[in-house]
This record gives sequence, C-alpha cells and structure tokens, in this order.
Amino acid sequence: MPERIFVAAAWPYANGPLHLGHVAGCYLPADIFARYHRLKGNQVLMVSGSDSHGTPITVRAEQEGVNPQEILDRYHTQFLDTWEKLGITFDLFTTTHTQNHQEVVHEVFKSLKDKGYIYTDTSLLAYCAHCDRFLPDRYVEGVCPHCGNDKARGDQCDNCGRTLDPQDLVSPRCTLCGNSPVFRESEHFFLKLSAFEKPLLEWVNKQTHWRPNVLNFTRRFLEDGLKDRSITRDLAWGVPVPVDGYEDKRIYVWFEAVIGYLSAAVEWSNKDGATGKWEDFWKDPDTKSYYFIGKDNIPFHAIIWPAMLMAYGGLNLPYNVPANEFLSLENRKFSTSQNWAVWVPDFLSRYDPDPLRYLLSANMPESGDADFSWSEFVRRNNDELVATYGNLVNRVLTFTYKNFDGKIPEPGPLSEADQSQLDSAREALETVSQNLYDCHFKAAVNAAFSLAQQTNRYLDSAAPWKSIKTDRQAAATSLWVSIAAINCLKVALYPFLPFSSQKLHEFLGFDGEIEQEQWDFDHLIAGVAPGKTLRSPSPLYTKLDPLIVEEEIQRLGVGAA
Repeated sequence: MPERIFVAAAWPYANGPLHLGHVAGCYLPADIFARYHRLKGNQVLMVSGSDSHGTPITVRAEQEGVNPQEILDRYHTQFLDTWEKLGITFDLFTTTHTQNHQEVVHEVFKSLKDKGYIYTDTSLLAYCAHCDRFLPDRYVEGVCPHCGNDKARGDQCDNCGRTLDPQDLVSPRCTLCGNSPVFRESEHFFLKLSAFEKPLLEWVNKQTHWRPNVLNFTRRFLEDGLKDRSITRDLAWGVPVPVDGYEDKRIYVWFEAVIGYLSAAVEWSNKDGATGKWEDFWKDPDTKSYYFIGKDNIPFHAIIWPAMLMAYGGLNLPYNVPANEFLSLENRKFSTSQNWAVWVPDFLSRYDPDPLRYLLSANMPESGDADFSWSEFVRRNNDELVATYGNLVNRVLTFTYKNFDGKIPEPGPLSEADQSQLDSAREALETVSQNLYDCHFKAAVNAAFSLAQQTNRYLDSAAPWKSIKTDRQAAATSLWVSIAAINCLKVALYPFLPFSSQKLHEFLGFDGEIEQEQWDFDHLIAGVAPGKTLRSPSPLYTKLDPLIVEEEIQRLGVGAA
C-alpha cells in the first residue's frame, strides 16, 4: 500500500542569500527524501517557506533603510530561483507573511489560550537606552551561561544548542550599538511549556528510530526541565496578537514560524482546489511527518512544536526529526559577516547543480560535522562523477550505439558473471531504498556508487570491445547486462542527481519524466528491451580544471564587512 509522507524543511530567514551550509543542513536531504518517496509511488507533500518575521530581516531592513517587506520580497524571489536551479522540489514554498498563515496562527493561539496553555504575565525584556527601544532577542548578544560562548544570542546559543532568554546572558550587549541594555518589565503572553515536560519525555523515549544525536539531545533537554516561554514581543513587524489591548505587540517568531508547516499545508490544499485535503497529512495517524532541520533547531522541532501540537490536539506529532550537524567551509565555520561562505546563487552561476548535490550527499553531516573544500569538490567531480560513473555510462552507450545500430542488443544465455552482475544491481536497489527510507543518505549514495564501481569491473572483465571481434553474441550480452545495471543506477541515483539522471533516462531511449519510473528491479530490467532505440549519448559530467580550487579559495572573504 502507498504511504503518505509529509516532508517539512526548516524556514530560512529571508534576509540574505542561501549558502552551502543551509543546503547541506536541511534542504538537500529533504529533497532527496521527497524524490525517493515520489518514485516509490508514495503520496508526498513537501513544504516550507521564507521566515518573514525574524529579527534578521528587520536588522537587514534597518541597515538598508527600507521596509522589511522589501527585504522579504527580494530574498523570497531569490529563494524560489535557487530551488529551481538546484532542483529542490517543494510542493509549496510560501512565506509566513500571508493572510492564510496569520489566520492559522490566530486559530492555534486562541485554542491554546482557551485551554489555559497560554497566559499573561510580566517578563523582563532588554531595553537599549541608547537606541531608545526594546530589543528583540536576536538584537542581544553575550556570553552563554552554559558553555561560555561569547557570541550567544538572546534566544539561543548556537554553540551548545540551549534556548535562552536575553536576561540569561552574561555581559549582554545591544547588537546595534554595542551598549549594555537594561531590563524592563513588560506584560506578555506565555506558553505553558512546563505542562508538557512529562508527556514529551514519554513520547520522545518511544522514538527509537530517531538519530542518536537528536534523541540524546532532546532527552537531556527535557531532563533539565522546561520553563514557560514568552511568545509575544514589543514589535511592529510580525503576526498581530489576536487580543484587544495588545495592538503594539506581535506574536514572537519562534512560536508562529513552526505553525508555518501547518499553514503551508492548508495553503497548498486551498491552491490545489481541494479544501480540507491538508487534513490527510495532519490528521491521518498513518501519515508520517519528517522535519528536516539543522541541529540548532532541534529544541524547536523536537520539543516546542510537539508541545504546541499536544496542546492543540488532533494533529500528528513528528514521526522523525532527522536533524543534520553543521557544515564548515575549508575547515572554518561559515561566517556571513566575514563573507566566509559559498553562496548558492553564486555557485550555480559557474557550476552545474548535480556535482554539488553529489558532494554534499556523499559528505552529508548526518551524525557529525562535515567540511566542504574546493579541492574535495573537484576531486569527487573528476574521480567519481566523471571517471567512475560518467565514464561507465559513456563507454557502454557510445560503444553500443556505434556497434549495434543505436539499439539495445539482444543478450544470449547469461553466464554466472552476467547473473552475478544483475544480482548486484537488484541488491543495490534494495540497499539504497532501505537507506533512503531510514534517512541514511550517505550510506545510500555510497551503495549506489558501489554498484557503479562493480559494473565497471564487470565491464572490464567482459571487455566487449575485444569479444565483438570474435564473439559478437558475447559482446551483446555483456553490453545488455551493463545497460540493465545502468538503468538501475539511473533510478538509484535520481534522488541525488536528478538533472543527469533525466539526461541518462533520455539516452536510454525513454520519453517523459524519470519520476514516472518505478523503483522496481524487474520493471527496470524489462525496460531495457532488446531492439529499443537509444539516443545518441554525450558525457553526463564535465571534468573540472584543478586550477579552480585556488581561484575559488581566493574569492572567499572578499568584500567582507
């Protein structure tokens, strides 16, 4: 029976271009996962959108002297262009600045308030006398009281992952002027997180399929105890509070942004002309929801959002939260302020998307931090994509096209080696499938490339370029077996390499989209029918000049603020 899969990817702040760390952290794994499940015939809904109300946007707007709406529109448009060029296939990529989102947020807010899970109280908020304003949490930096990181923000420490309030920081300072803020009382609404400490721990302890880093972090967080958290702020930009008398306040971004997963499903349903279809993905207990995030977002998606869903009632809790660790760049942490980053639009202006998707997949920071280096990018492109996989495809299809009138040859009786190669293809499809199902993306792409290596060894042993001179039937058989394996590779690598897989699909004589294929060995073998007309092949990948390594490294940090 087909499954129903809800794929949620973290909402990027619309305050600047995306860099490779963002892609490796959540967007590429989410897309790989969604593409795989669509190919398996499952019903998939993949959503996200631009986080429109975070303080990074208002900071950017103030720096440029423009309205936050202008910043949002600029980068939301750029995100959509980036997803298309990189091949990230959202069913809906929206924003949190829509009327639909506001209505869904208000519905959740009112429901939780009516049930007693939202209440009013006073809180100490940072106020900068020099700037004459209350400071949103991200406008306050200081020393983390837990790990000593001197660049912790007022909402969270990226070093240890703890959620914070500005008054928790040691030696707090205003990010706008550098002065120390004072703390003034202000009345706000609070989420009664403490009420969910025990039920959350009971629920989390059942999630044995979660990644160990996510499960262990979440358990420790809960065992340390939950504090109620303020969910409104003294702001002018954001979702209004749906209560009279609070017109000068807004619902805080950490509360309303996670509701975006729900509001995006509602928006998608309405746009699809099937009002209520979103309920299949949110109310059917058989639906599995996956939240692809970076590790800094674990508290919000494994604790706070599930608590909000428990409070609201009747909606599915996350099935899995496959959070990735961090990606560094040339062994240094990404730094937007120092321009130590590879910006995705800039990358895609010079290189094809599939080599990037491949490197980030093979080196994905699933269980530990990983590093991107330009030398590794060039090496993997040239040695693995070009020399291993691309060369296999090119020499098999070119030789077949030339020597068998552009058609798939008729095989003779299969030898033990021939059958062993086909068995390897069947096993590889199953291994890749299971790893993708379990969100083990590195293992999946490695298993696929192992099949490519095995097929190269089989081809070298069979040597059809020699046997065709003395035993044309033997050459035909080994080429047919190789083409059958390549057709399996086309599907196994499609989630990772969608653009080149589509090209290969067409080289093999197929029409239409590769996504219409089936992840089924027998179907794929039947698809390489003898006599089927091939299309004239060309190289799938382009070899890169090693000199680009130094050129790209010299670009890093240029124009830093």
